[in-house]
Amino acid sequence: MLSDLSNKGLTIKSGWLTEGERVASPHFNPRGCGDKVSLLVIHNISLPAGQFTGNYISDLFMGCLDYSADESFADLRGLNVSAHCLIRRNGDIIQYVGFNDKAWHAGKSCFNHQNNCNDFSIGIELEGTDTLDYTQEQYKQLIDLTRCLQQEFPAIIANNIVGHCDIAPGRKTDPGQAFNWQYFRDSL
Repeated sequence: MLSDLSNKGLTIKSGWLTEGERVASPHFNPRGCGDKVSLLVIHNISLPAGQFTGNYISDLFMGCLDYSADESFADLRGLNVSAHCLIRRNGDIIQYVGFNDKAWHAGKSCFNHQNNCNDFSIGIELEGTDTLDYTQEQYKQLIDLTRCLQQEFPAIIANNIVGHCDIAPGRKTDPGQAFNWQYFRDSL
C-alpha cells in the first residue's frame, strides 16, 4: 500500500503506478485507438455504506464480494464495476485497472456532449461518503495522483476534472458535498 509519499511523488510506468498496491481487476476493457484520456472522475465508495474497514471494496472490484456479509450487498449482486484507483482513509492507494485501459466506473454518463465516459476517463474512488469529510491524507494523495496523471495525460486539464455527479446528474451524487473542491483545485 502507498502512504505518505507527498515528498517522493508518484510515477506511472506502462499504465501502472510504480508505488502502492496493485490488485488487478478483471472488470476492464482495453482502450481503443481513438480513446484519448482527457477526463478525471472523482467518486466515493464505502461498503457497507459509511464503514471503512475490511476488503469489501476490493472484493467488489474483483467480482468476489460475499453478498451474504451484509444485507445491503444484495443490491450489488451481478454488478461488474471497477475503478482505476481507490484512496483509502489513511491515504493508501490501491490500483485495480491500468490507466491505459478502461475501468468500469462511470456507467451511463456524458461529459461535454460525449457519452460513455469510461472510454476517455480515469476513475478515482475516495473511501468515504457524500456527507463525511475526507481526510487530509486522502487529499494529499489525490492531489499527487492528479498531478501525476496530468503529466502522463496532458488533456486532463483543470476543467476536465469532475465528480461522478457531474457526468451522471440525477443518477449519482458522489463525491458529495463533503468534498472540498476549492481546496483540491487550489492545491493543484
